[in-house]
Amino acid sequence: MRRSPTNVKIACNHRGLTHYGGVFFFHEFTRVLQLRDFLARHLRYPRRNQRYSLSQMTLALAYPILLGLGRIETASFLRSNGTFQYLTGLPDYPDPQTLRRFLGGAPADFRHQLHRINNRLQQRFIHWPEHRSRLILDLDSTVVTLFGHQEQAEVGYNPRYRGKRSYNPLLCLEANSSLLWDTELRAGNAGTWDGSVELLASCFGSLPSDVREVRVRADAGFGYGPVLEVLEERPAQYAVVARMTAGLKRKLGGLRYQRCNRRWEIAELELRPYGWSQARRFIVARRRIEATEPEPTLFNLNRYLYRAWVSNLPLTPEGVWHFYDGRAGMEPRIYELRENFALRKIPTGDFAANALYLEVIRLAHNLVTSFQQTCLPEDWRDLTLGTLRYRLFWLPGELTRPQNRPTLRLADSPTIRSWTGRILARIHKLKPLED
Repeated sequence: MRRSPTNVKIACNHRGLTHYGGVFFFHEFTRVLQLRDFLARHLRYPRRNQRYSLSQMTLALAYPILLGLGRIETASFLRSNGTFQYLTGLPDYPDPQTLRRFLGGAPADFRHQLHRINNRLQQRFIHWPEHRSRLILDLDSTVVTLFGHQEQAEVGYNPRYRGKRSYNPLLCLEANSSLLWDTELRAGNAGTWDGSVELLASCFGSLPSDVREVRVRADAGFGYGPVLEVLEERPAQYAVVARMTAGLKRKLGGLRYQRCNRRWEIAELELRPYGWSQARRFIVARRRIEATEPEPTLFNLNRYLYRAWVSNLPLTPEGVWHFYDGRAGMEPRIYELRENFALRKIPTGDFAANALYLEVIRLAHNLVTSFQQTCLPEDWRDLTLGTLRYRLFWLPGELTRPQNRPTLRLADSPTIRSWTGRILARIHKLKPLED
């Protein structure tokens, strides 16, 4: 049996090691796109201390999100990682307090500047790796519980921490590309559709000019007349879960249902609920409640469970139902934003600074998503950011300089050796960002 060593010495003097050797591939992606120059051309923020440029500060906020470091304080670990700084082109890494002051001291217009930059980036990213002429926008909100004293943190709907203060951001994701199309930070006690009209106007304003068709899916929180009117003015096709109003409930029993599968029946009707400017098409599906079923969560009446949608889609009732069910992919994406993209890690007590940080999260999310879709192997394109960290970003690396040429040494693995060349080849086929 081989003996374990007994005379091992420890020397903390190696400057070429990093936990994040694989982040070089993502940095090479941003370098080929000339992202730093693109940010520098479109961001304006007058500051006294200009040791770090605006593009460097923005990316310094994004990298901890990518690497899973969570809160800004944890990112101070990168200050002693000179190899990471060299690989990402940072002169050094800002102090956490510097990052926090950058967020808190930003002028009101700076968030709008970053919002416009995100819009321009996604107009290009949406057509990677192939051109799209139809977009599917999924709308939803989520609860971000807060622990501390944050501005506009209010008590509202919070199923997990009842009575706790929270934020209630609105999110819009494009279903096919997984891009985070738009966001809006709201107080925790915001109404179900507060800000939806403004968010939709912003979403439609950032659509590429060559997109010919837009479809929208949303839950019952968006099933209000003003929201539907904005969708129809666009015009956009939509399927929104209908609120079970008294007028709709009275119609359910008298509809002529047709069997659409072994369990469900479906029908449609024209209805103008109170306060709406016009009648709209409603799709209603129902099934009988089994005697052994637990307490149902859907609306039930006379031993039937009901689901209903309001829609202007030129589809059969079954087609509208199946189209809306594609929205099920929204929930894991929201979970991904909350857990892996630091949506729950509110950095400051200032509402405007936190809204700016939400735009940084959107930037990081869309950059990673586009990097996956264009540069990584096909079986990696649906990985969560958490899995991508394990497979790529957290690869340990050693920076050496044989013959004075920087060389990043990764693990001696045939698997790693096989895909590194392919990733770099795909990256170098990209073109720089244009104004």
